[in-house]
Amino acid sequence: MTQDVTTDNGAADSGAFTLTRQDNGVAILTMDVPNESMNTLKAEFGDEISAMLDEIEADPGIKGVVLASGKPSSFVAGADISMLAACETEADARALATGGQEVFDRIERMRPTFVAAIHGAALGGGLELALACHYRVCTDDQSTQLGLPEVQLGLLPGSGGTQRLPRLIGIQQAMKMMLTGSPARAKQAKKYGIVDDMVPQSVLMEVAETYALKGKPAREKPQRSLMNKALELTGPGKKMLFKKAREQTLSKTKGNYPAPGYIIDVIETGMNEGMQAGLRAEADAFGKLVMTPESYQLRQIFFATTQMKKENGVEGVAPQSVNKVGVLGGGLMGGGIAYVTATKAGKPVRIKDVRPEGIANAMKYSYDLLNKKVKKRFMRKTEMQKQMSLLTGSLDYNGFQDADIVVEAVFEDVDLKQRMVADIESHCHEGTIFASNTSSIPITQIAAKANRPEQVIGLHYFSPVDKMPLAEVIAHAETSDSTISTTVEFAKKQGKTPVVVKDGAGFYVNRILAPYMNEAANLILAGEPVDHIDKSLVKFGFPVGPVKLLDEVGIDVGTKIIPFLVDEFGERFTAPPAFDKVLADGRKGKKNKKGFYLYESKNPGKEVDDTIYALLGLTPSVSRSERDIAERCVLMMLNEAARCLDEGVIRSARDGDIGAIFGIGFPPFLGGPFRYMDTLGVSHVVERLRHYEQEVGEKFAPADVLIKMAENDQSFY
Repeated sequence: MTQDVTTDNGAADSGAFTLTRQDNGVAILTMDVPNESMNTLKAEFGDEISAMLDEIEADPGIKGVVLASGKPSSFVAGADISMLAACETEADARALATGGQEVFDRIERMRPTFVAAIHGAALGGGLELALACHYRVCTDDQSTQLGLPEVQLGLLPGSGGTQRLPRLIGIQQAMKMMLTGSPARAKQAKKYGIVDDMVPQSVLMEVAETYALKGKPAREKPQRSLMNKALELTGPGKKMLFKKAREQTLSKTKGNYPAPGYIIDVIETGMNEGMQAGLRAEADAFGKLVMTPESYQLRQIFFATTQMKKENGVEGVAPQSVNKVGVLGGGLMGGGIAYVTATKAGKPVRIKDVRPEGIANAMKYSYDLLNKKVKKRFMRKTEMQKQMSLLTGSLDYNGFQDADIVVEAVFEDVDLKQRMVADIESHCHEGTIFASNTSSIPITQIAAKANRPEQVIGLHYFSPVDKMPLAEVIAHAETSDSTISTTVEFAKKQGKTPVVVKDGAGFYVNRILAPYMNEAANLILAGEPVDHIDKSLVKFGFPVGPVKLLDEVGIDVGTKIIPFLVDEFGERFTAPPAFDKVLADGRKGKKNKKGFYLYESKNPGKEVDDTIYALLGLTPSVSRSERDIAERCVLMMLNEAARCLDEGVIRSARDGDIGAIFGIGFPPFLGGPFRYMDTLGVSHVVERLRHYEQEVGEKFAPADVLIKMAENDQSFY
C-alpha cells in the first residue's frame, strides 16, 4: 500500500492537527499537541478541527481518513481537565459538552470513512473521538487501553460516550466501564467489540488504511446472550436492568458521589428516547456535575497527583540511577515490594530471607499475580516469564554487592533493623541506600549505629503493596538530599505516589490514623455496637470502617505503634484498655480468623463476633447517631493532621491530603483532611473540637495552629 505524500498541495498543518494526503485516496489526520507529552483535547481546538473537516469534505479525492496520534506512546489521553476551571456556571460547562458532541457528530456524518488508529491510551474524550469514527483499529501492545474514566473525576463522558458505547457493545458492559472508570486492554476491547481489529504496532497504519477504503460499516447489534437480549431489548427487561444498577451503585457509593447516578439516568434516557435525547441529557448532566463540590475535589486530587509526579524529592537535586534492588524479608510486604520493583520499575531484584520458604513465598506472590493476568489474557506468558526472571533469591548476601538500593521488610525490632543496616554497609557498595519499610520505628533509631547514616531512609509501603498507591519517604535529620531524591524517583518507578515526611513516631499516615482508631475503640467501650461504628464511617465515605480495618491489618500490628506514639507525644495517644483484653484472648483479626468479626461463618468478615462484647463486659446498644460517631472519629484525625503540618512532618496541605486519601482511604470526594477543614471552615472545626473537649475529655483540645487560624479567619489553601 502506497505511503507517498503529495508534495504539491502537501501536508496541511494547523497547530495540533496535520492532514497528509496520499495517492491511494486515504488521508492521514495526525493529532500532535505541541509541547505536550500526551495529546489532550482542548476547547480551542474546535475551530481548528472544524477547518480540517471542511477541507476533507471539500476534497473529492479523499475517500478515507485515518485518525492517528503523533505521540509515540499514546493516542489521546482525554480532555484537558484544566479548562473546566473556567466554567462559572452549568451553562458554561454544558456548552463545552455540546461543542464536543457537535464535532464528533460531524465526524460520524462525514462522507469519507474515518478510522481511528489507536496505539497507547485512548481515554475519556480520546475514546469518544474514536467512537465517532466509523472503524477502530488498535495495537496489541501492553500500553494500549481504552476507557471512559470520567467518573473518577466526578463527571460523565460529555461528548457522546454515554450514547455511542452502549449502542456499540451493549448496555451492561458499557455501563460497567463508565461506572467503574476501568479501561479495557487491547484484547478485552476486541472481545467487547469496541475495536474492529487488533494488530501488531508495525502494521497498524497499513491495516487502518485498508479499513478506510472499505466504506462505512453496517453495524450489527452487539452480540448478546438470550438473557441479555431479554434484559436489554425489552421494555420490562431494561426497566429491571436500570433499577438493579441504581440499587447496586447506591449500596457502593452511599449516595456520596452524584456522577454514577447521572451516568445511569443518561444511558437510560438515550436507550429509551433515542440518540438526540440522550445527547441532550448527557450535556445537561455534564453541566450539573462540573459544578458539584464532589467533582471539584476529585479534580483537585487529579491536579495534585499530576504535579507530584513531576517533582523531585528535593528541588534541584537529581536522583542517582537505580539498576539493581535488594529486598530483605520474603514475607507479605517483602513479596509485594519485590513484585512492584520487577513488574513496574522493571529492575532486577535480589530477595534475601533466612528460610528457603520465605524466598519461595515471595516468588509465589509475584507468580500468582502475574499468572492471574495471563489467565485473564491481559498478559502474554512470555511477558510473565520475562518479569519473573528479574526475581532471584538468596539465604545470604551473595548477589547484593551491586544493589543500588536495599529495601528492608523484616520484623518490627530496632536491634534487628540496626543489624540489617550494618550488614548492608559491609556487603554492598559505598553508595547503596538502605530503605526501611518500618511502619512504627523512627528512622533516627534505625540509623543510630550506621557508618553512613546519610544513606539510611524510610520507605513505608501500605498493604497490599501491589494495590495501595502511596509510599511515605521518611528522611531523618542526617539523610542526604541525594538519598531523598533517589528514593522518591525509585518509588515513582514502582508506580507509587511518594510523599516526603519528617521522621517521628507514626510518620504521617499512621500518626493521624491512630487517634481515629482509638476513638472507635472508645466508642465500643461506651457500648456502641461494632457494626454501627463501622457503618457510620463507611457512610461518611471511608472504604471500610475503623474496626474492620483493624481486623484487616491485624490487631497485633495495628496496636504495635501505640507505645511509640505515647512515648513521643504523650497521653492523647493512649489506647483504650480494650486492646489488651482483645489481644490476650488471642484475637489478631482476619489473619488468625479471630477478631471483632467472624471469619468461620458463611459470610467471612461480614458479621460481628458477638462474643467480643462478653469479653469486654459490655451490652451493646445504639445511643449515638451515625453522624455523631463519624464526627468524633474524624475530628481526632483532622486535629492530628493539622499538628503534623504545623510541625513540618508533611511539607504541605496538598501532601497531607494525598497521603490520607491514598494511604488510608480518606473520602476522596471531600478532598482530604485539609480541604475538608477548609470546606467546614477552620472556626467550625475548632468549635466542634471544643464541644467534645467538654463532653469527652482533653484529648479533643484543638491544636494551637487551628486556634490561631480560626482567630485570623485563615484556610489551608
